[in-house]
Amino acid sequence: MGPVPLCLLLSVTSLVVVVAVEAQEATGGDDEYTWPQWKLPLVRNRRTMALSSPGFMAKPQGELNGTCGIECQRRLPDPSLADLEEFLSYETVYENGTRTLTSVSVQGLNEVNAWPAGNSSPSSKSRRRREVYGTDTRFSIADKQFSTKYPFSTSVKISTGCSGVLLSPKHVLTAAHCIHDGQDYVSGAQKLRVGVLKEKSRRGKGGKGKRGRGKGKRRKGGEDKEEEEKEEKDGGKERKRGKGKDRKSRSRRSAEVEKPSFRWTRVKQTQVPKGWFKGGASDGVAADYDYAVLELKKAQKVKHMDLGVIPSVKKLPAGRIHFSGFDDDRPDNLVYRFCSVSEESKDLLYQYCDAKPGSSGSGVYIRLKEPGKKKWKRKIIGVFSGHQWVDVNGNGAQQDYNVAVRITPLKYAQICYWVHGDSSECRDA
Repeated sequence: MGPVPLCLLLSVTSLVVVVAVEAQEATGGDDEYTWPQWKLPLVRNRRTMALSSPGFMAKPQGELNGTCGIECQRRLPDPSLADLEEFLSYETVYENGTRTLTSVSVQGLNEVNAWPAGNSSPSSKSRRRREVYGTDTRFSIADKQFSTKYPFSTSVKISTGCSGVLLSPKHVLTAAHCIHDGQDYVSGAQKLRVGVLKEKSRRGKGGKGKRGRGKGKRRKGGEDKEEEEKEEKDGGKERKRGKGKDRKSRSRRSAEVEKPSFRWTRVKQTQVPKGWFKGGASDGVAADYDYAVLELKKAQKVKHMDLGVIPSVKKLPAGRIHFSGFDDDRPDNLVYRFCSVSEESKDLLYQYCDAKPGSSGSGVYIRLKEPGKKKWKRKIIGVFSGHQWVDVNGNGAQQDYNVAVRITPLKYAQICYWVHGDSSECRDA
């Protein structure tokens, strides 16, 4: 099945929302459609020490192998406070190649709402693989008049071949394996860049010359100019269009679809939790920490998406998740999908979404009402980790799954601290 018309997508989405609202009015169950309020623990820096520069020798991973998944993790003991502080300690890699390790302390963990343990026994259902079978349920958002509008505009492209989502004007959430293989940083992480979808090209009134730069420069500084020139080479081929106004008639504009283009921005620093690194106690739970935050050198002037915490996705009335990314088999197109969750644990989600390499790192979100308000809001509740070969029974037998990492109260507190730099701003979710 080829790309689905966006009008059909919007009709289907509208129908889902209408049915959900009608069900709510019929049952009166307002709470199940409302974002729960959480008291969060405090994650504070304890000590930061300098490390040697990474080798940047690892190869980007298309899919993960040997992951200890939901069934495997059921046999593991619950982590102690010391274990959690070890897993949440993190490395920071700066744009000049230097690296630090920061140990953390966790406070107020006992004050946090009880977090569900997930299903108590393994599901006997067979699960679908990530590869698309039969009908392809993905939607290509090919026209940038839609792809540059919220929520699609929060999706970004990572230069190592993954996707991500804007958490703030200067912060991107993505999968840790997109920049680190568990032992070393991937080769492209040293000069990491993030591509944000551009709404429109800046052209001069005359229509001639290179983007109308002759009538005043809007950018200052050689660095911004260098980034713009790099973007021209990497993603701007489609801009070589006509030389005058006449070629851009209204009829041609309505007939032609303007494909998305990117504005590329350098990454200032990257933060990865130590729980992702291989070796030691984290081996069994590494899949739970497959997330990273990238701080951009320049703030983006597009709307971002907030984090959210939800105790159970399966217990929601619709039980669906949504995410958009840049799948490799549909180059230069943003691909949106929604699907049901088949199984969940405290830290992981198994789901049925069709996806291809390139979509890893996408922000998984749902839409609920704000507490005490009638306004609905989308929030990120996970990171799409991608297709993984999971050790199901601990005996080496591998089964493939679609996996997403959940945002738990602890992860929320850590990511919030990375974004704001002040743990006092991260007490409630």
